[in-house]
Amino acid sequence: MSLRDAKTGQVTKEYSIDELRDAAQLMRGYNLVALCAAGSGHAGGTLSIMDIAAALYLRIAEHDPKNPDWPDRDRILWSAGHKAPALYVSLGIAGFCPLDDIVTLRKLGSPFQGHPHWLKLPGIEVSSGSLGQGLSVAVGMALAARIDSKTHKIFCLMGDGEQQEGQVWEAAMEAGHFHLDNIIAVIDCNRLQIDGWVKDVMQVEPLAAKYAAFGWEVLRIDGHDMSQIVDAFEQARAVTGKPVMILADTVKGKGVSFMENQPGWHGKAPNREELTAALADLGLAGRIPVDDLLAKAKHWQAEASQALEAHVPRYSCDFWWNARDAAQSDSMHVAMEPTRKGFGRALAECGGDERIVCIGLDISGSITIADFYAGQPERARRWISMGIAEQSATAAAAGLAREGKLPVLGSYATFSAARNLDQVRVSICYSNLNVLVAGAHAGVSVGADGATHQALEDLFAMLGLPNMTVVVPCDAIETRKATQHLLLEHVGPKYIRFAREATPIVTSETTPFVFGKANVIRLRAEKVDFVDAFETRLAEDYADEGEDLSIVACGPMVPEAMRAAWILKQEFGLETRVLNLHTLKPIDAEAAVRAARETGIVITAEEHQIGALAGRVSLILATNPTLYGVPVIARAIGVKDRFGESGAPWELVKVFELSAEHIAESALELVSMKRHAAEHLVTA
Repeated sequence: MSLRDAKTGQVTKEYSIDELRDAAQLMRGYNLVALCAAGSGHAGGTLSIMDIAAALYLRIAEHDPKNPDWPDRDRILWSAGHKAPALYVSLGIAGFCPLDDIVTLRKLGSPFQGHPHWLKLPGIEVSSGSLGQGLSVAVGMALAARIDSKTHKIFCLMGDGEQQEGQVWEAAMEAGHFHLDNIIAVIDCNRLQIDGWVKDVMQVEPLAAKYAAFGWEVLRIDGHDMSQIVDAFEQARAVTGKPVMILADTVKGKGVSFMENQPGWHGKAPNREELTAALADLGLAGRIPVDDLLAKAKHWQAEASQALEAHVPRYSCDFWWNARDAAQSDSMHVAMEPTRKGFGRALAECGGDERIVCIGLDISGSITIADFYAGQPERARRWISMGIAEQSATAAAAGLAREGKLPVLGSYATFSAARNLDQVRVSICYSNLNVLVAGAHAGVSVGADGATHQALEDLFAMLGLPNMTVVVPCDAIETRKATQHLLLEHVGPKYIRFAREATPIVTSETTPFVFGKANVIRLRAEKVDFVDAFETRLAEDYADEGEDLSIVACGPMVPEAMRAAWILKQEFGLETRVLNLHTLKPIDAEAAVRAARETGIVITAEEHQIGALAGRVSLILATNPTLYGVPVIARAIGVKDRFGESGAPWELVKVFELSAEHIAESALELVSMKRHAAEHLVTA
């Protein structure tokens, strides 16, 4: 069994054990070059699974690179989607795609997305990225094969930390119950996950006994011994009447001395110096055309950037963040910091309250929830690490709240506000319990991780839940203030949404922040420091200044709205009222109504699918009696009913037309419409 020509049935290439060993090592090298070129990605797990991948793609699976949709092919599912680079080099070395092209990994427009997307690249069976779903997909494919009397196998690759997801065990039960002997699953048991050793985060062993109890045939092997790997796969093919689980004991970062068994290399890419050292460790010095590959990646990036910039509206000068010489009096420079830092600071400052309990969900350092106990060991008893188990952790938070605690849990917003939506709805909101849910790394600014990790729909869900409060702060300072308020003053279900990427600091300690009350931001004069050029007041204390338009924004779009106000003032002499609606629920309806009534133009701006902010503001404007008969022109800026994609964070802001340049372009169109309408009325 090996690579086949689907038309003739002939084997096109047979690999010996030694050739597989060599191929796996070469694949590790290409994998690391691609990660280096991308500047991000997952080194540790891609190295640990590479021997298994080489055996599977080059010898075990029956498939045809020239006919990737061959109906009788074996299917290979990568449930652990973050190991996508290993999938891509497997496809490349097997002939599904040019191996050299993989160096465009995670770049804008590349089919080699941060997590696999089957619609982008032939040979990928399913899109993945949210852990724990692959085995369920395998069950569905296996049942379809049974219905159609097909004999092909479905291989499913998972990680050991992934076994913390409850859905895995539902699928394990189903596969055993239905005696799906066409499923061969593999767990890459490298013993590490983002937050540390799997056994310390959330023990999943004994996996062999657990799967056996569900009716699986279980084989345990050394995942780096090619002979054992091939033998195990061949044994698995011969098993009848039950699914097969291969537990492959591996080393995270295998083959690179400074990466092996290091949790820090889970989601990290090597720099150029580290790449050279890694290739030497792997015995690949001189075997891979590194310089040519990196030049190819650079060329791809240059072309992608040029094409992108051609579609961004242009003005007389460059208004992009910090684009001007800092020495200029009108430089308008701004400090940048990730909003998530404000969340961590608030937890560190408020964490002395004995009621507060924080729940870690495996990206604790990244979203800064771990700042709660960092350097303060006395808080460790109120830190609960529950691993990759968003649904159970959410319901557990409800239990903590019911007993009088103040639980905080958070993850990527795609996981903390979507995967666990039913638990948030029933266990927290229906019971009206005092739980703070953090939707971290939200919006397109997650960047190269791609669509599976870019939360663009989470606010629809959270805003639609009765009893839920929703806050979307604009920068790190406002995030700290909002977190403190929600944690210690607001009682009930609450959701705070913030980003991963460093974004402009546009508030200060003295900037007003009142829960449920919008701020009006006005450009006064160009300054060296961007933030000093603006004045911020509570909307209820603001007197109309006869502005030409209003931009209503939340989250990281507030700085973009402010920059749009700068463009409109300097280029066209237009005055803009920027409304920071940091609290979306309860929303400051009066501030929105006043903006519409007093300026006649309302543009909403959100880093989300259009409708979370735009829908709420539009409903307010459409149903407020004081606006009946008042001419108001409106437009919505946001993501237009599509999924995200891989690319640098600020590239994606432009790709999705969320930048200040795009906001200003829309504003000009609406101002022209407003003036034309006014002229028409005068003529009439």
